[in-house]
Amino acid sequence: MNRFEHAVYHCMDPVEALLQRTTSPLQRAILENFRRHVHLEGSGQFDKIVASDMMVDNPVYRVSWGANPVVVLGKDNVVKFYNSVGECVLWNSDDLIAVGDWGIADELTFNQLLKGKNLLAMGYPADDPEAYYHLQSRQAFIWPYNEQAKLKGENLYEDKTSVVITKVAAADIITPQRVAEIHREQLAKLEASKGPGYWVLG
Repeated sequence: MNRFEHAVYHCMDPVEALLQRTTSPLQRAILENFRRHVHLEGSGQFDKIVASDMMVDNPVYRVSWGANPVVVLGKDNVVKFYNSVGECVLWNSDDLIAVGDWGIADELTFNQLLKGKNLLAMGYPADDPEAYYHLQSRQAFIWPYNEQAKLKGENLYEDKTSVVITKVAAADIITPQRVAEIHREQLAKLEASKGPGYWVLG
């Protein structure tokens, strides 16, 4: 297991730690939704993210990545947005996460393992379009939820002064397919231990 694979396996550890300290049923459901959302996104199951037991009817995403911030309105466009990201490996680390009745706030390091051509498309420099790079930046994720613990949208704010880009050796590369396997494995463990619909309030 290389360092990136290990990081993907453990990216939701801060959520589990916060769940251990959280007693409010609403806040626990929000955290379970958040964690399941991350695993569904990582495994490419975008239709389940926008299902009626996970998300409100009219979500709003505000994403300030790279040089091209976007606003994404509605479930169909949310799915299109996820598909547009392409085959990149994504995970978070170093989370400072909090939950309230209104939703989740998480300051984290957002990590991406991607090709130079993807960096260039985002407005970042890359000297080799086909080489792999590790893109890191500190970001604030504000995810509002409603009173049924359903996601209302995502507000993602990047600290552009914190961006670090490093070229990745071949031995460290982890494929999107392997990442999807890890997230599916984690989802299966959660559903086996918690039962069906464990993320639904009540």
